Amino acid sequence: MHTKPEVVNHSFSRLILVRHGKSEWNKLGLWTGWTDVSLAEEGIEEARRMGGFIKDIDIHEAHVSMLKRAQQTFDEIKTVLGKHGLEAKKHIALNERHYGVYTGKNKWQILESVGEVEFEKIRRAWDAVVEGGENLKDVYNRAVPYYKEHIHPQLCKGRNVLVVAHGNSVRALVKHLENISNEKVAKLEIGFGEVYCYTFNSAGKIRDKEIRGVNPNKGKV
Repeated sequence: MHTKPEVVNHSFSRLILVRHGKSEWNKLGLWTGWTDVSLAEEGIEEARRMGGFIKDIDIHEAHVSMLKRAQQTFDEIKTVLGKHGLEAKKHIALNERHYGVYTGKNKWQILESVGEVEFEKIRRAWDAVVEGGENLKDVYNRAVPYYKEHIHPQLCKGRNVLVVAHGNSVRALVKHLENISNEKVAKLEIGFGEVYCYTFNSAGKIRDKEIRGVNPNKGKV
């Protein structure tokens, strides 16, 4: 059996960052973290739309978290792309932030109980302390080394790489890629259905960025 040879453009490469589609717990407003929840039906549709947004890009390699909502999103995307033989590398470094004592709790009820300032600190601050859990700094300290070791070298070889992860692991990667300060990263939102596309030059430096499928409701769910 003959397989089609992989075509790699050595003058530039693409990094595609995707947050998984909406899960059953996302619909309920629950902090999910490492709880292994499946996609909701609308999350499956979001995944398919995201696949449509990148049909012009030939994906050579994929990296996915260990959680099934990210893996289900990847499966839907690769089906849309017709890349049935594409196998993703799975790693815990790309997992969502662990929410500790807040796992499974309704975020809007927490907002009412602690007030907006403390709520935003818990939800978005760089180094907020969460009992039994992680903050964005912790996620950054596992996701970025993984990116540097396993993803960036492939981009330097001209390969197009898809990463399907979570709101906070994608935020951590975007912080690194765009050199966003610890203070300003609190304002960074990655919406469901959004696709962050970065183009790298042959030296492995970012040439440009595009967000496909901008979600006007990001941060509200």
